[in-house]
Amino acid sequence: MADTGWPVCAKSLKGVILDLCGVLYDSGEGDGVAIPGSIEAVKRLKESDLELRFCTNETQATREKFVAKLQRLGFDISVSEVFPPAPAAIAVLKERGLRPHLLVHDGLLPEFDAVDKTNPNCVIIGDAAENFSYQNLNEAFRVLIGLEKPVLFSLGQGRYYKETDGLKLDVGVYMKALEYACDLKAEVIGKPSPTFFQSVLSDMGLKPQEALMIGDDLVNDVGGAQYCGMKGVQVRTGKYRPSDERHPTVIADATVDNLAHAVDVILGQRGRGA
Repeated sequence: MADTGWPVCAKSLKGVILDLCGVLYDSGEGDGVAIPGSIEAVKRLKESDLELRFCTNETQATREKFVAKLQRLGFDISVSEVFPPAPAAIAVLKERGLRPHLLVHDGLLPEFDAVDKTNPNCVIIGDAAENFSYQNLNEAFRVLIGLEKPVLFSLGQGRYYKETDGLKLDVGVYMKALEYACDLKAEVIGKPSPTFFQSVLSDMGLKPQEALMIGDDLVNDVGGAQYCGMKGVQVRTGKYRPSDERHPTVIADATVDNLAHAVDVILGQRGRGA
């Protein structure tokens, strides 16, 4: 029986999906900073025969502005290659005839300009940062508690993420607060949702076993990908914590120092040299 574990599995890969924040760069003041070696690593993947996409729970800016920031940092990335939660959420709203109350970052609001938000019958929360005030959370709570069938969408469910000045609370913390207050279960749009991962695989034209996810979030990046049937590799950058390697339920297929190291291994296994 052929070995399908890391790193031998790289020989049969047809595509790679990369997380962004914590893998390519650390967010923070201005555009943030690129993680050493990541710009060249992305370039090498693009020059290979592998399909490449970027799967992110970024919800502090529109996709266009977010990609422009990455391009300023030096990354060769186009809008069509990046999959954030907001466009997927808008598709769900249209499909189900829902009108959202938004608790999101000001930078994300333009994504929802064409969406009917009158008399809301659901709530969408994203990484609202400073907009997660008591007043704004209570307003979202009142919308939900006033609905006969309350619907809460969360753009991701991360616990925290890393910026250049340290760790920051993520949307999942506030999602849990509204779930508890309203006695409901949020619908997650973004990682680790299987539907979200499948949309990326469909765009690549690949089956789960043909793709590899590389991320810094053990549960949402690696665990979410593994649940869909992909391999999942964690980098020791971004929000990585040493305790991740002793997690009771999620075990990465591999843990590597950074994206550059992962790409060295992948391309080395494929006979392209490290």
